[in-house]
Amino acid sequence: MIEKMSKKPDNCPVTYCMSIIGGKWKPIIIYLIAKGGNRFGILQREIEGISKQMLSKQLRELERDGILSRKIYPEIPPRVEYSITEMGKSLFPIINNMRIWGERHMGSEPKPAD
Repeated sequence: MIEKMSKKPDNCPVTYCMSIIGGKWKPIIIYLIAKGGNRFGILQREIEGISKQMLSKQLRELERDGILSRKIYPEIPPRVEYSITEMGKSLFPIINNMRIWGERHMGSEPKPAD
């Protein structure tokens, strides 16, 4: 029997996880940074359809939640690089399984409902 899931993040582990990495952009951002795309401009070029404002917002949230760390280099203009924290690295199996699932099912026709 499936237990009833609470919508409160503190009562449901799936809801909590989705509150940290859910949404359209965060898994993609984590995946790209893990693959070496550690600067804002690189991320913006690689993520089709994301605005500068949305990318900034998502990066700030991931940093606030302990998934990313940000290093600012004292140069002119300032250079900022993002990296995955230990907590963020614990998400790699989840992100990798999302990639595998997507590769397996991309282009497959949805099955009609009975």
